[in-house]
Amino acid sequence: QVQLVESGGGLVQAGGSLRLSCAASGSIFSMAGMAWYRQAPGKQREWVATITSGGATNYADSVKGRFSISRENAKNTVYLQMNSLKPEDTAVYYCYADHVRETFFARPVDYWGKGTLVTVSS
Repeated sequence: QVQLVESGGGLVQAGGSLRLSCAASGSIFSMAGMAWYRQAPGKQREWVATITSGGATNYADSVKGRFSISRENAKNTVYLQMNSLKPEDTAVYYCYADHVRETFFARPVDYWGKGTLVTVSS
């Protein structure tokens, strides 16, 4: 069974920075894209950023230029560097792993982490 565990959330003042990490553990033969989503109180979960296995990245307009996603394939870990944080960035941030195969012949499965809370005070 594959698990995704996020860390790095916390309370920060507006304008500050945080770095989130998400480590995938378990039997992993291959993994396609990894991504970050977030869900603010009373709102739907929204996509934040994606990085492919080859390192190509894409960002939501709301975070472009402020957030940076990266990954270490050897460690099955993805990071989200968040700079110039705003109160509207307050949310639970979730890690997502796309098309994870535990063996060469295994059916690909998508996984979600349990989330880490980021609170940005004004």
